[in-house]
Amino acid sequence: MSGFGMELLGWVPVLPLLGFVVLFLTEGRLPDRIVAFVGAGSVGLAAVFTLLVSLAFMESGQAAYVHTFWTWIAVGDLTVNIRLYFDGLAMVMTGVITGVGFLIHLYATGYMAGETGYSRFFAYMNLFVFAMLMLVLGDNLLVLFLGWEGVGLCSYLLIGFYHEKPENGYAARKAFVVTRVGDTAMALGLFLMFRELGTIEIQSALILATDTWPEGSSINTVIACLLLGGAMGKSAQVPLQTWLPDAMAGPTPVSALIHAATMVTAGVYLIARTHDLFLLSQTAQLMVAVIGLLTLFIAACSAMTQTDLKRILAYSTMSQIGYMFFALGVGAWSAAIFHLMTHAFFKALLFLSAGSVILALHHEQNVYRMGGLRKALPVPFFCMTIGSAALAALPLTSGFYSKDEILLISFDLPQYGPFFWTIAGLAALLTSMYSLRMMMLVFFGEQRNEAHDHSSWNMTLPLVVLAMLALGGGWFGLSAVTGVLPDGGLGNSNHGTWLVWLTAAIPIIGVLLGFVLYRNRQPTEGTEETGLQGFLRRGWDFDRLFDATLVNPFTRFANLVRNEPIDQLYNLIVTIFETLNKSIVRTQTGQLRWYAANMGFGLALVFLLALVLG
Repeated sequence: MSGFGMELLGWVPVLPLLGFVVLFLTEGRLPDRIVAFVGAGSVGLAAVFTLLVSLAFMESGQAAYVHTFWTWIAVGDLTVNIRLYFDGLAMVMTGVITGVGFLIHLYATGYMAGETGYSRFFAYMNLFVFAMLMLVLGDNLLVLFLGWEGVGLCSYLLIGFYHEKPENGYAARKAFVVTRVGDTAMALGLFLMFRELGTIEIQSALILATDTWPEGSSINTVIACLLLGGAMGKSAQVPLQTWLPDAMAGPTPVSALIHAATMVTAGVYLIARTHDLFLLSQTAQLMVAVIGLLTLFIAACSAMTQTDLKRILAYSTMSQIGYMFFALGVGAWSAAIFHLMTHAFFKALLFLSAGSVILALHHEQNVYRMGGLRKALPVPFFCMTIGSAALAALPLTSGFYSKDEILLISFDLPQYGPFFWTIAGLAALLTSMYSLRMMMLVFFGEQRNEAHDHSSWNMTLPLVVLAMLALGGGWFGLSAVTGVLPDGGLGNSNHGTWLVWLTAAIPIIGVLLGFVLYRNRQPTEGTEETGLQGFLRRGWDFDRLFDATLVNPFTRFANLVRNEPIDQLYNLIVTIFETLNKSIVRTQTGQLRWYAANMGFGLALVFLLALVLG
């Protein structure tokens, strides 16, 4: 029975792909009800198959299961198979992608109802899920990279879904270009790994790296840092984070899918999957921790000042992914994947609840124009309260267990531990404060806009399920990754009682501070973009920095060469000869006296030169 269950693994990525093919080939001619059934149903069935495969895998007791489709490339000594690799890490990732992905798809069947391009939307979403599944299940670097690039393509299509508006097209292009920077670094890392190790099979390459390179090997550090560059782009870590807030141009279910279950977690998965390379390089691992620490603090500060509801959640996503990077960097490998899972629950819940609020307010996203909505929108209010509590890591929520584990383990880091814990703890304090600020502005105080709840059962059910997961997801634990990740699972560190209590108290203190600061504050439009508040609202001016140092110089150079200066040089030579030719042509008048006079003048000039030079 277990063998049959695991043989279903091949269908997990194939089902969303089939959904995409059906929707793509029918070109929007299917009724919306059939489109919803194909789009959401294919991912839902993939989630069921994932559950069956996971149960069979755990029952079998195997370390990993491999499923081969076919041989793709066979040239000389290079053989590339389309093959899936399923272990504890892949099981967690696949479960999050298909499970949370299905709930987002189900929600989208109601949220996108009546929208132009309904079929196109679900075709893109299904292709996105397929690409992400190939990324996490691919057993070699080439298949992983194809899934990696497929996710980038689909993010471009989904962020720019409302392509009639130029700003949406700009946001899609920005996401595509910025992530390409990281993808280039990753591609170089994969090429270098293949050149040095002679294989693109992930497991074989990691074993060879451990057996071949000593700890601190320069080539290993270079490869690990290049892979980190790719992870920074996809997971929106400093300094490649600027695309993510603008990605809010896409429909809200897209924001939930990209920021909760799929794209932004790809970098975390990549580092966790290739952890052997990072264990060989303390430099690379420390860089992961520092980048995560910078991102989680910078994003938390920016989230404090945002006025757009979805941008608050976008900066929150950057911060939480920063916690995952930070955890990987300090050696809390299982805690990082644990937080990835719990974050998928509460962040999908927050985005979908925000979508219900935005839809009820006729697509109004400015939190200063909301307020007093808790009675008009009871289900979104209830669910967003749970999601915000989990985001703030209040005790007994899923976010509490994963984030506390990260903070406690970081304190044990030699030399940097207390400093790292202090910065991460301060960011956790800010997280609980901006979570409360968001809830106060949206659901409390004076109601500033008329709200009409448009939620149908297919929008409400995913919210309720995600709310239950956001509350109870922390009880699941991650025994699945015990044999995969180097720390052997959670709960292996012993800390002083004072540290445990202080870490647990941080979000509670933040909520109390937030209540004192925001309970009587009257919201204003906040259009002022100067000073510290404007600086934080603009995301620490990274966009301005990149515009000044990269975009504007390149644009000026492009304008300079727009008229092809090399061609202008060639054209100048042609113009000179054309002018000379015209001058000579004018001397040919056909008059005999003119020719005789020219001959006489020429002879006289020759004699004169002979006398002068003679």
